[in-house]
Amino acid sequence: QQGSELSGWAMGRWTYEGIDLNHNFADLNTALWDAEDNDLVPHEFPNHYIPIPEYYTFANATVAPETRAVIDWMQRYPFVLSANLHGGELVVTYPFDMTRTYWKAQELTPTADDGVFRWLATVYATSNLAMASEERRLCHYDDFIRFGNIINGANWHTVPGSMNDFSY
Repeated sequence: QQGSELSGWAMGRWTYEGIDLNHNFADLNTALWDAEDNDLVPHEFPNHYIPIPEYYTFANATVAPETRAVIDWMQRYPFVLSANLHGGELVVTYPFDMTRTYWKAQELTPTADDGVFRWLATVYATSNLAMASEERRLCHYDDFIRFGNIINGANWHTVPGSMNDFSY
């Protein structure tokens, strides 16, 4: 009832060491987009698997143990489809979460699978009773009802290093 600003939504987002787990994954987007801009995809730079940058694997890299554990888990069990849930907001976001234009805070940044992601997001948003209710509270000050309670993550706000983009 209080909304995300008043209910302490960020309390569980930070580790004891001060790492924001929502922004702690390796940025694979920039490498992909640079390769696309230089016409290297798919022959010289396959886009179906982008290796984790070496700097990210160093022992002194600012990577939370929780993030390393999730990455190890994802590498052991390749997912075909996954979702992660956050408390506080009544909106479904889908990749990409990071804007392609580095200096933009918001920008529609669809993936090659945008249609599938929008369909999955819509199915979830229309099936979730709290989200589908006409008497639901606003998300921050945004009224996502006009978008069907779904939005491209980067078109809402950019999130470099998100688990969504990393896993995609």
